[in-house]
Amino acid sequence: MNPTTLARLLGEWNPGASPAYRELADVVRLLVLDGRVPLDVALPSERALAATLGLSRTTVTAAYTLLRDQGFLSSGQGSRGRTCIPHRGRRGAQPGTPELSGAPGLAVPDGLLDLAYASLPASGEVVHRAFAAALTELPALLPGFGYDALGVGPLREAIAARYTAAGVPTTAGQILVTSGAQHALNIILRTLAGRSARVLVEHPSYPNALDAMRSAGCRPVPVAMPPAALDGGAGWDTDALETALKQQRPAMAYVVPDFHNPTGRLMPDSQRRQLVRAAAASGTVLVVDETLRELNLDGAPSTPLAAFSPAVVSIGSLSKSHWAGLRTGWIRAGEPLIQRFAAARTTMDLGGPIVEQLAAAHLVNALTEPLPARLAALRANRDTLLMLIAEHLPTWQTERPDGGLSVWSRLPVPLSTAMTVIAPDFGIRLAAGPRFGLGGAFEHYLRVPFTLPPAQLETAVLALRSAQDRLEASPQLRRDLTSPPAVAIA
Repeated sequence: MNPTTLARLLGEWNPGASPAYRELADVVRLLVLDGRVPLDVALPSERALAATLGLSRTTVTAAYTLLRDQGFLSSGQGSRGRTCIPHRGRRGAQPGTPELSGAPGLAVPDGLLDLAYASLPASGEVVHRAFAAALTELPALLPGFGYDALGVGPLREAIAARYTAAGVPTTAGQILVTSGAQHALNIILRTLAGRSARVLVEHPSYPNALDAMRSAGCRPVPVAMPPAALDGGAGWDTDALETALKQQRPAMAYVVPDFHNPTGRLMPDSQRRQLVRAAAASGTVLVVDETLRELNLDGAPSTPLAAFSPAVVSIGSLSKSHWAGLRTGWIRAGEPLIQRFAAARTTMDLGGPIVEQLAAAHLVNALTEPLPARLAALRANRDTLLMLIAEHLPTWQTERPDGGLSVWSRLPVPLSTAMTVIAPDFGIRLAAGPRFGLGGAFEHYLRVPFTLPPAQLETAVLALRSAQDRLEASPQLRRDLTSPPAVAIA
């Protein structure tokens, strides 16, 4: 990584803080934990980074040394260590390592419990069986070239049939298969929202979607989701959405109406109709992320947003329902728009892997097979997590999600970034609340997934309590850790 790139990612951090080296190390550590600085990347040399940031080389050297001591930088030759995540086998308290308060003798597990990602392990036997079937079908396709920007026919037909069964008549010509939902969004942004184009987003929203918009040079237009205590169960402020669409007239709007990430809310059909009408009136293309649609924990009915308008563009994926390792997603839209997406896609790649698509076709055709058991386990995990938070973190305000994979919690004080920075000391990895927003918002919030088994959820909640106790006992530590990273995340 070159020093200019790292300086840009650091943002407006506070080099005047004391000590400056610790401030620099904390911001870099948070960038690694949030994925903004990839793993196994060589950081700039001490001399080059010092010159770029206008710091002394001694300050940068001390920051790199602290990162090595914490396990976030490998001990490479000279100053070119590579970024990494610490995986320390810690049994009980080691010298300088905090114990889990309120739980004497409770050991921190080997490595870290990852609460930054809301994903499930594969639905093992189902996925394996689908790939076995795909391998038997592969020989029939080997005489071809293997390039298909739209996706293999059996998968497109299976996806189209799912939409039709859900009340949205769809043909295979209205489906473009992608390498996951993120790939789908990048294709859509490249096609519909050029550089400097406005894109309306819910606030908070999915962090990787916000990153994709920034990378495409778009200008996100945030519309706040009402706080859980004030929304009366309505979920979205559709009047605010309508006003933003009318005044800003964005090129596109990106929304997650089905178990919104991170709040887990489900948009009522009445609000879906209002949103579709408002988007049509402003000339805005409505892009709907349905990645979490199958994870309906309470069985509440909902109509796909595309059923209210043929102009809606839908994104889907198997990542949450089956396994993120499948890297199979899709776009549903009108055929003319699908052809435009396919043309844009060829500037990025020439098509997806064939075997994975054949396997995905089997999974889509039998989509309900793994879901009942998965949903039952997720419901139990959700209830366990909510109970544990109520017991051990009674000052947190939690929102009971209708579906999805996580709980969005409001903290009593703005500790989110500070907790994320110190979380590895307690054996957990978090995604700071500001990752889900713009301009450093959501310091009062944390997203806590309930994808881990109950025993690990208990360990994680006790670790969260310990991290909170440490920060509440040290206001200066809280101030030192919160302000710079919050700006850098934005």
